[in-house]
Amino acid sequence: MAKPERKNPLKHLRAADARATAKLATEATRGVTRMVEGVHQSVLGTLGMSGREKQRTGGLTGLVYQSIHGMTQLVGNSVDLALGKLQPLLEATEHEKPGTPEREAVLAALNGVMGDRLAASDNPFTTIMSLRYRGKPLAGKGSYAVPDATGKIVVLVHGLCMNDLQWQTRAGPDAPVVDHGAVLAERLGYTPVYLRYNTGRHTSENGRDFAAILEQLLAHWPVSVSELSIVVHSMGGLVTRSACHIAERDGMAWRGQLASIVFLGTPHHGSPLEQAGNWIDVILGSTPYSAPFAKLGQLRSAGITDLRHGHVRDEDWQGHDRFARKPDSRHGLPLPAGVACYTLAATTASQRSCLADRLVGDGLVPLNSALGKHDDPKHSLAFARTACAIAYRTHHMELLSKPEVSEQIVDWLQPAGA
Repeated sequence: MAKPERKNPLKHLRAADARATAKLATEATRGVTRMVEGVHQSVLGTLGMSGREKQRTGGLTGLVYQSIHGMTQLVGNSVDLALGKLQPLLEATEHEKPGTPEREAVLAALNGVMGDRLAASDNPFTTIMSLRYRGKPLAGKGSYAVPDATGKIVVLVHGLCMNDLQWQTRAGPDAPVVDHGAVLAERLGYTPVYLRYNTGRHTSENGRDFAAILEQLLAHWPVSVSELSIVVHSMGGLVTRSACHIAERDGMAWRGQLASIVFLGTPHHGSPLEQAGNWIDVILGSTPYSAPFAKLGQLRSAGITDLRHGHVRDEDWQGHDRFARKPDSRHGLPLPAGVACYTLAATTASQRSCLADRLVGDGLVPLNSALGKHDDPKHSLAFARTACAIAYRTHHMELLSKPEVSEQIVDWLQPAGA
């Protein structure tokens, strides 16, 4: 009997990945050392030791931990320097493999969980924001190379821990591939462009960069732009609302050409999962023995903690401890004026289920949060009744793979009377 072929996970790696992994391992080792040191100090503090004993013991153990930190950083810098010299040779010999969907999905998840830290340390695993067409980044001086470009552009913005390739998905192994952008191209003549970004950064930071990149898009589009629309999934809606706020404030040209936004499962008012994560921080920090382990809960990126209440502006998080338990203190931000805004919320319950079951939502985002409803009028988003829809028996990720969702988007974006 023939043995099954063994899968080689290394086929998804690039030469630069070795250097990025070394930097990541160095940061992880230092983080674990800090955590162990914290446990050590907490235990000593509960033993009733005299000040002199604590000082003497602390000095010795402190020297040990400082040595570990120093050696870890020294080794990390040496490995990074060596791999940096080898990288051009490796890339020249293997001609740098194109990114496989598996590799890109792993990197997207890594950026979602700790992308702010990756960016702060200049780790090569950091995702750099870019607009992409047919899987490749739009770049170059002058007009972008976009075959068959039309004057109608739709930009699709993914959610947390995802990337642009994951707009092409299917409900099951035998189900057809669904790509809302491709459907809009075929049915309504849009040219789909996909945003890729580091979802671990603050949503307002990504919003600022998204606003700037849209300005470049319209400036370099090869034909005259007659309409700009944006379709977003999950966190992508917060990033887009933030970008609209920046564009209005700075008087950017693209804001005047934005015709419509379709929100799919956007947590406009936050997600209870992040709120639960915030509770974990509080519980772990309640005793001296478990307090150092709260650092594990605090590995959550800035992008994730922004989902607690749905932050879209710098003022929502600046000057605040993002891990501290506190009430919703966001600044109000209405839907962009003069833009047709639509929202599709999902719930895992059936239409015949009781109201309480339906309000639970899609497993990640509550129904009212996705619909923009809030008890405080300054936070409630004024979607028109005809601009709201609910997908029943639908999980958060199924908003990307259901043909019915494509049909709803087409119905909203098609010209009146068509």
